[in-house]
Amino acid sequence: MESNSRGPDLGSVIVGVDGSEPARWAALWASDEAARRRRPLHIVYGSDVDGRVLELSDDDMERVRVAGRELLDVTAEAVRARHPALSVTTEFSRSGPAMSLRRAASDRGTLVVGNRGPGGFSSLTLGSVGLKVAADARTPVIVVRGSEGESAHGVVLAAARDERDLDCVRHAAREAELRKASLRLLYVQGVLQSFGPAAGAVDGPNRAGNHRGQSLKAVAEQIRAECPSLTVQADAERSVSVAGVLVEASRHADLLVMGGRRSPGHLGRTLGRVTHSLLHHAHCPVELIPRHADEHRSEAS
Repeated sequence: MESNSRGPDLGSVIVGVDGSEPARWAALWASDEAARRRRPLHIVYGSDVDGRVLELSDDDMERVRVAGRELLDVTAEAVRARHPALSVTTEFSRSGPAMSLRRAASDRGTLVVGNRGPGGFSSLTLGSVGLKVAADARTPVIVVRGSEGESAHGVVLAAARDERDLDCVRHAAREAELRKASLRLLYVQGVLQSFGPAAGAVDGPNRAGNHRGQSLKAVAEQIRAECPSLTVQADAERSVSVAGVLVEASRHADLLVMGGRRSPGHLGRTLGRVTHSLLHHAHCPVELIPRHADEHRSEAS
């Protein structure tokens, strides 16, 4: 599929490494993404020596520096073996991992992190660094979930509701084009959230759901017009668990793209409840697209 001139510029790719197996897989996944985009890959190790200056001796700091540089060199070597033509740079940062990654991304790059850090319990399915990066995202963040060597499904899944999610869906469409995959738009209406004082009459939830379904179809038609070679499917479902439906749908996708909350409160400027659940439990990598700070509304799900 040819790239679409109206699609978003996905930018360069920045990945964090920490010596853990999930981070190693995230770096290799990020190299694939950078190669698809024909963009550079920047590998960052955030040592946090500045935050531990009072507890580390000069010898300790030197050991951290040497170990970090070795990790960066080994990772870069593995990436270059996988993609010889890829432009790869590395950075040893004295700041903490989350701050180092955000600074490296500036306002254009896409951040990639693994789903767990070193030394964590296996039941903690998203490491603290990944959670911090995603919770304060100002640029797209991809949490690499799933396992290395999994078969491709040829589908990019986008959690969306209506035209307010058009920018996010355009981003997902661009990702699908790069993968020569199809795009599936999925809106899940939370049944329990439909009732109560805000629901109005008994048939209010049904009317709201029908409106969302029609709005989603309009978004799909817009994407078809912009990307005529892209296969686009739009589905709307109702469930007591919005996150549960999206998690199940992620079993059959290569990437799940969704918009992130940018209103105050909840779990940071980007993470709402559904987003948080997907970052912890999805079966494929999850790409979080930040929304503008003035969009005070519920999640796209």
